[in-house]
Amino acid sequence: MAGRKLTLGHSPDPDDAFMFYAMAANKLDTRGFEFTHILEDIQTLNERATRGELDVSAISIHAYAHVCDQYALLPSGASMGDGYGPMLVARTPLSPADIARRRIAVPGLMTSAFLALQLWLGRPACELNLKVVAFDRIFQTVREGDADVGLIIHEGQLTFANEGLVCCADLGAWWSRENGGLPLPLGGNVIHKRLPPAERREVSALLAQSIQYGLDHRDEAVAHALQFARDMGRELADRFVGMYVNHWTLDYGPRGRESIARFLNRAFEAGLIPRAPELEFVS
Repeated sequence: MAGRKLTLGHSPDPDDAFMFYAMAANKLDTRGFEFTHILEDIQTLNERATRGELDVSAISIHAYAHVCDQYALLPSGASMGDGYGPMLVARTPLSPADIARRRIAVPGLMTSAFLALQLWLGRPACELNLKVVAFDRIFQTVREGDADVGLIIHEGQLTFANEGLVCCADLGAWWSRENGGLPLPLGGNVIHKRLPPAERREVSALLAQSIQYGLDHRDEAVAHALQFARDMGRELADRFVGMYVNHWTLDYGPRGRESIARFLNRAFEAGLIPRAPELEFVS
């Protein structure tokens, strides 16, 4: 196994940076693996996963339905919206009926945020007026009038008011109310099935150790994550990390797994994804 080189894709965002800090900063014994960190936005990572390009990658839970034949879920690395999540923002308050008629800027058609939006509105993509833009251009797109509503993910959930925008709906809060307090499953980490099962287990253990290291050495991990925090100081970045790197991230647990299954099953029943996959986790 010495010198085994693997590609590792994740988003250039504070929560992912926090998770992978120990691996990126050589704080762990990587057991002979050499990881090449590839930082790209989540929609790009989703698309690359459909082509099986990366060995290990962060992806949207929505995208897992499209790549489950190639990838298995790692039990660590989840981003769960526990009573909060992606938001719909606009220049003035809008009702759900208003939003359904307006042009909506979205950060990618394979993001979990977009799947949640379709479930919330009860409408598929073909019935919506959409503008797909990079997640970090959503605010600008709405402010400049190129879209009426923006579907925001990542740290935008904490900074939208600074942009002069108002929150019309919080999809994580909606999901929790509709599903007995379950968190909204947004992102996870997957590993390609071309790796032998023993190597998948080794990588899974390393990821869990990296997350635990960050939680145990929070100050230095947050300091590392700050370089990826757009328009956030340390306090706000620490708050954002706490929202998406927590006990759910160390392990989905039964309720986390139940929420993934429910999310994808409902999407399949609504005709929004090609299949409701059996959840295959690395043991």
